[in-house]
This record gives sequence, C-alpha cells and structure tokens, in this order.
Amino acid sequence: MSADISLFQAARKSYHAALLESGVLCMTPRKKPKRGMPDEFPSNADGDSVSSIAIARAIFGQIQTETTLGGRLAGQISGSKFEQITRSFVQETFTALKALRPGKWDFNPEKRAIFRFEQYHHLAELSEVAAKNPEIAVLLGSDYMIAPDVLVVREPEPDEVINALETIVDDKVALRSSLRERNNNLPILHASISCKWTLRSDRAQNARSEALNLVRNRKGRLPHIAVVTGEPLPSRLASLALGTGDLDCVYHFALPELIAGVESLANEDSANLVKIMADGKRLKDISDLPLDLAV
Repeated sequence: MSADISLFQAARKSYHAALLESGVLCMTPRKKPKRGMPDEFPSNADGDSVSSIAIARAIFGQIQTETTLGGRLAGQISGSKFEQITRSFVQETFTALKALRPGKWDFNPEKRAIFRFEQYHHLAELSEVAAKNPEIAVLLGSDYMIAPDVLVVREPEPDEVINALETIVDDKVALRSSLRERNNNLPILHASISCKWTLRSDRAQNARSEALNLVRNRKGRLPHIAVVTGEPLPSRLASLALGTGDLDCVYHFALPELIAGVESLANEDSANLVKIMADGKRLKDISDLPLDLAV
C-alpha cells in the first residue's frame, strides 16, 4: 500500500473494483429500445427513470473510466454478491481497528438466524412453541426470525483476558454480564447490516421492518443496525434514511460520487435532499461504516 494512501481509501477502491469485476455494478444494455431513454444504463439505475439513470451514470463515470457492457445480473445473484463484497470490506476495515475495538470477532457465522446470539436467544423458545402450536404460530408470525445479510459478532471473553492487566473481576462481582465467558457461552451480536443494492418501496420497507424487530425483540444491548445500498435516487434514499428510532444510518457505496452526480444535474431539490440526509447524519459513505461500528 502506498504511503500516501490510507488503508480505508485503498479498501474503498478495492470495494468498488470488486463490484465492477463481479458484474454487480456494470453498464447493461436495454432489452427493448425506449423512446427518449438511453440504450444502456448502470445496473443500479431504474431503467424507467431519467433521473435515476443520469445520477447512476455520473457515479459510474467517477468510479469506472472505461465502460464495459455486460448483462445485468439477476436480482438474487446481484444481491448475494453485493452482500459478499460488503462483508469482505467490513471485515478488512473493522479488523484494522484493533486498537479501538479489541476482541474476538466473527464476520461470517455459519448460521445467521438472530436467535443464535445472546441478546435474542429467547426467541428460540418462541420458535419451538410456535412449531408445536399452529395457533400461536399465527399470532406470533415469523417477522422475529431474522437472518441479517452481514453480521459482526463478538465472542465472550474469558476472565484471563479481562484480568490481563489487573484483577478486574472475581467470583463475587459481574456475575451476569454477557461479555464474561463464565456467565455466557453464546456469541454477542454487535452489528446487523442489511445490504440493498437498489431501493424500491418493498426493499426499503423490509429493511425498516427488520430493524424494528431487532429493536423490539432484544434482551440487553441493541446491536448496531445499518443499511448499505447503491441506490442513486435521493427520494428513494430518503424513504429509508430520514427518520430515527430504527436504523443507525444508511451507508451509500459511493456517497461523494453521489453528491457530485446530483449536483451535476443542477436539480436543486435533489441536491438539497441529499444535503439534508448527509448533514443530518442519516446518510454516510461506506468508508464511515467501520469506524461507526467501533463506537
């Protein structure tokens, strides 16, 4: 790594390169010509929206100098690859913050259902009861059985680690803290990150519903709750970013490029909306995410 480029800047460039190389972000040809619309557009754009295409093109032009035509990946494949690439970025950058956040961390637990983690383990009992009683299953629904896209999980610590510098705990104190391994053998959910390459009304609502269920159903500390997206339209970003109480924040895969792209259109309403979200700490860049997770 060059001395004049930070680790996060290098990781961000690699993140964008991986999105391009995987085909998640690409220029895709329109299947059928449409009057007044370009024959190709970026894969994160809404092909039926002039503004979406214009902003997405402006972002794409800043990230990729040579346009490579390719087919848009199927939604499920694109979403899965976006999750994988985002998970790798979070793991690379967050593990570099050991001085700020020491501990044993896992970014890819084998099973992602939240009832496997300390704050939500009581939901496993609800699931068992619901499985045996259809009437209760109807009442409970299934919204509480969440499997987040990207997880940051912390393992509880043995007393030898806690007492490494001096005797901090003993047999008479801190007998219920979940961070202490002698009290708890379940991993602790530190962060839940939802990955939405684009935002349509249903996807935004799903992310918000998951967040609210994480808030309501926890016992103990609330994990960080974030959304990472590549959505170019400010109005769709606002549908998820504005408001408080559920999500920590929405993180854009290329916020400076988005801001420059919106400003290039000379659309004052869109530019003001992005400014409101960014200045209000409701919309941040992907490079802000690892440091926010270290808080």
